[in-house]
Order: sequence, then C-alpha cells, then structure tokens
Amino acid sequence: QVQLVESGGGLVQAGGSLRLSCAASGRTFNNYAMGWFRQAPGKEREFVAAITWLGINTLYADSVKGRFTISRDNARNTLYLQMNSLKPEDTAVYYCATDRNSAVSTAADEYDYWGQGTQVTVSS
Repeated sequence: QVQLVESGGGLVQAGGSLRLSCAASGRTFNNYAMGWFRQAPGKEREFVAAITWLGINTLYADSVKGRFTISRDNARNTLYLQMNSLKPEDTAVYYCATDRNSAVSTAADEYDYWGQGTQVTVSS
C-alpha cells in the first residue's frame, strides 16, 4: 500500500517561512517524479512544484518561482518544499503526489498517489 504523509504546515505571518515534508512508503520511488499541489477554499487544486527522481529537473508555478524550493532525499524517501517570503495568497492545503512518469508535469492527472494534505495559513 503506497502511503504519502505530509507534515510541516501551520500558521505563519506574511514574509515568514515554512518547510513541508512528505514521507513516502509502500513502493520504490526510483525513477518517478514527485510534486506539490495546493488547494485554497473555493478554488481548484493547482500545481506548485515538481522534481525528477535525481533532482536534476525542477518545475515551478509562476506564482511561487523564486520563493519556493522543491527537493527530495531519495535515501529517506522524503520530498520537501521550502517556502519563503510567504504571502496570504499562499494559504491552502498542500498535497504531495507521485508522478506516473519520470518527467516533471504540471497536470494533476499525471500523478497517481496523493497524500492527505497539510494546511498552510499565512496571516497578513
């Protein structure tokens, strides 16, 4: 059974930082890209960032480029999202997911396993 468990969310003031983690288990994630998505109340789930297995290629949404950094530790089967200079519009539930393929993708339907999400709230 594949399991993805996010952690690290919370309440932070605008301009602050948070680091999200996603612990993966249940299968080998070698050669699979992984990504982060988010969903704010009343909005559709949107792509945030993705990374290939070796971390050579990354992809970011324009809204987070230069502020967020995605990384992974394959030895620990853990995905990270470092979020700096947070804004109130970053408030959302953040989800990690595994891609069906090795290439990074912004499309949610390219991802097959999802975590339960972690809440990030940024106050103004």
